[in-house]
Amino acid sequence: MTNLNSRINCNKGFSLVEMAVVITILGLVLGALLLPLQAQRNQVFQTQTENTLETARRALLGFAQANGRLPCPAVAGSNGIESPMPVTGTCTSQWGFLPAATLGIQPTDTNGFAIDGWNNPIRYAVTTANSNSFTTANGMNNTTISVLGPDLRVCTNSAATNCSTTTYLINNAVAVILSTGPTAVDGTGGPDEDENLDENDTIFVSQTPVAIAGNEFDHLVAWISPYVLYNAMIEAGQLH
Repeated sequence: MTNLNSRINCNKGFSLVEMAVVITILGLVLGALLLPLQAQRNQVFQTQTENTLETARRALLGFAQANGRLPCPAVAGSNGIESPMPVTGTCTSQWGFLPAATLGIQPTDTNGFAIDGWNNPIRYAVTTANSNSFTTANGMNNTTISVLGPDLRVCTNSAATNCSTTTYLINNAVAVILSTGPTAVDGTGGPDEDENLDENDTIFVSQTPVAIAGNEFDHLVAWISPYVLYNAMIEAGQLH
């Protein structure tokens, strides 16, 4: 009788080894399910961000059509309003955040900055060429199209410090709009992302995503060509 009870007790549950095997299998199954879901979420956020960048481009062009100039970037403490609302055209900073309150763009974060699909603030830079003609009311019209020379450059990689003709996507953009992508909270991933966050020059990088450790790149970059801006302003009677 004792031997029978012992055999029954031995069959009542799983050993630690068996439990470990079950947990491992469950972990693998859950991981296999979650990875596609995360990829789908990132794709949704990327599409949302691309749409927001395009909305920002249209809003900037509409602002220029209505005001005869481009807005200044928003900065910390400005509550999403361009800083300053220029009289002379000189912005507090050439490089900052998209002025969502000035442009009427939603959604925004608690600082009033427009946000991308990952809830990170969207960056914005505007050219200071021709003595800030692009941010001065009627400045572009007074300078004339033939003289205007916007100087923001977008390269395919940061090694091309001067954006040579073989590496630049545009060498005369009037404005650049930037999302720092899904890994913004992790800091910069390499020299190309570092270049996009460098406030001391007029060069930006746009390329296909890179996942190589130490050289990651997942920024989304948009820009406005001067010819698109001029055409929009001519149509609105702001530029002759």
